Amino acid sequence: MEETKRPTDETVEEEVPQTEIPEAESEPEDKPGKGEKKKLKKAEAEIAELGKKLEAANAELVVANDKYLRMIAEYDNYRRRTAKEKDGIYADAYADALKGILPIIDNLERAVGVSEAEALQKGLSMTLKGAEDALAKMGVTSFGEKGETFDPEKHNAVMHIEDEEHGEGEITEVYQKGYAKGDKILRFAMVIVAN
Repeated sequence: MEETKRPTDETVEEEVPQTEIPEAESEPEDKPGKGEKKKLKKAEAEIAELGKKLEAANAELVVANDKYLRMIAEYDNYRRRTAKEKDGIYADAYADALKGILPIIDNLERAVGVSEAEALQKGLSMTLKGAEDALAKMGVTSFGEKGETFDPEKHNAVMHIEDEEHGEGEITEVYQKGYAKGDKILRFAMVIVAN
């Protein structure tokens, strides 16, 4: 039997001849050609133009943001001011209404100190007139007089009577006057209606 040779760890590698690759005959990559120079200049010009547009857009954004913040601040101030004015208007109207009633209270206090019946009667008449004037200044009007025609929108009939001397739906007696401010009824008049 023949022995076969086994490769050992020490094998000789064959040398592969290296071939040289010829260099391209074009220009080196560091220096672009004329066509590439134009493209490069054009791209740089576009970049510069876009940079200017970006700066302009950023400036516009800063201005718009400033306007927005100012508008928010103005609205907040407006909201606070109108809320304060609204509260003030209500308080002023309330105070004005009470000021109109104070002279009536003063007159009633004076009437309590009077012992003469005739002077008391005169004082109460003057106080009633002052109360009516105070209500008129506030725009409050009274209604529900004897002889008026019954109106269910303004009057509350507490009784109906049959009386040929009075017309149909005529108010014959008033228990309590009604009051209105403009179109708003503050209190309905309590009346007796004929027929």
